[in-house]
Amino acid sequence: MTSDSAGAAMPYAPPERGTGPTVVYRGVTLFDGTGSPPRAGMSIVVDGPLIRAVVTDAEAEGLTEGAEVVDLAGHFVTPGLIDSHQHLATPPDRPAAEAVLDRLVHSGVTGIRDMADDLRQIGDLARAVRVGEIAGPDIHYAALMAGPGFFDDPRTHQVSQGAVAGRVPWMQAVTDTTDLPLAVALARGTYASAIKVYADLDAGLVAAITAEAHRQGIAVWAHAAVFPAAPGEVVDAGVDAVSHVSLLAHEAATGPLTSYRNKPPVDHAALVTGEDERLEKLFARMRERGVVLDATAGLYASHEFVSDDPEVAERAARNTELAIALTAQAYRAGVDVSTGTDYETPPQEPFPALYEELAFLVRRCGIPEYDVLRSATLIGARSAGVADLTGSVEPGKLADLAVFTGDPLADIDDLRTVTLTVKRGRRFPRSAYTADRLQENR
Repeated sequence: MTSDSAGAAMPYAPPERGTGPTVVYRGVTLFDGTGSPPRAGMSIVVDGPLIRAVVTDAEAEGLTEGAEVVDLAGHFVTPGLIDSHQHLATPPDRPAAEAVLDRLVHSGVTGIRDMADDLRQIGDLARAVRVGEIAGPDIHYAALMAGPGFFDDPRTHQVSQGAVAGRVPWMQAVTDTTDLPLAVALARGTYASAIKVYADLDAGLVAAITAEAHRQGIAVWAHAAVFPAAPGEVVDAGVDAVSHVSLLAHEAATGPLTSYRNKPPVDHAALVTGEDERLEKLFARMRERGVVLDATAGLYASHEFVSDDPEVAERAARNTELAIALTAQAYRAGVDVSTGTDYETPPQEPFPALYEELAFLVRRCGIPEYDVLRSATLIGARSAGVADLTGSVEPGKLADLAVFTGDPLADIDDLRTVTLTVKRGRRFPRSAYTADRLQENR
């Protein structure tokens, strides 16, 4: 190397610890995500990217000398929100992805799970938001593994352009002859947070992938049914999280599970009661094993499935019924439910799909606002494997905060009163956001 260039500008970089004044966010009502009740009259003391202390306003008096004091009297603060199911690069479109990330971080979202994409672009986006080149939440992403039959899906070719789908480190076809230690090592080499187990794999292969991934220190995020591996077999394999609550219905399928594209009917009438014993046993195992359910409960009720085709509309309605019943049953059974979306709102919308998912969980699934906020914070962090770093407002954790003028515990729609996001100690005022960028790139 012949030069020592500073590289790209980093206007969104988090402050370094100890290099500037301490910041005290004062006068807030705090939902800290730990399970404690909300507390009024609280101060959050931030040093660079980290939380130094969480104390009462009175206790903060001795900590404000030389500090910047941000008066948030009357405001409600939560940990930064987490969307546990995003896709930012299927197909790759860098300007559109940056615009989505910009909307997310200005809406209180400080972390997302990207559930398999073209990791050549996702890796660079994750780096860019981490070092502060662009505005956005932290990105925790997965490399995908599936059976060879899955790789005629056009999406796999969209995310492998210039290479062969199924033969790249972020999108691998796996059989019983695959060198799994090498395959997992290749996936880890993409800097992925996890391996996503998707489709057309039997129970033995799901278990073998999971065991090898865990041996190498990487998590496994799976579709709730992998075909022919059934939901119970996926859970018993030891995966860390499963996605799409409607796929759990295949624990009660009326025929054999053969492949991703040939899904058998499910016992819809029994399952929409929310009391099916087969699912109750499955949820008990999930709770015991600590498997997080990335429910994507509102997906089929979203604009993505609006159709003039009566058959398509009917299928979406039935899947929505299933999602409501099974998500509510999982919650009652004590399963940790995270708040993933798997879609985004249209460009003209001021707020992200995550707000719709949280409202769906409250209003359609009957989950109290308190627990939905915990799902969107600490459980979301757990789903991404970063609960030791974020997801709750505690000393030593990242200064990831969402600030509202309203109270989302009283009305979940008060998420739309967001005024400020703090991500790794850097402030993103809602007033700085404009939707023009997102609309231009969609």
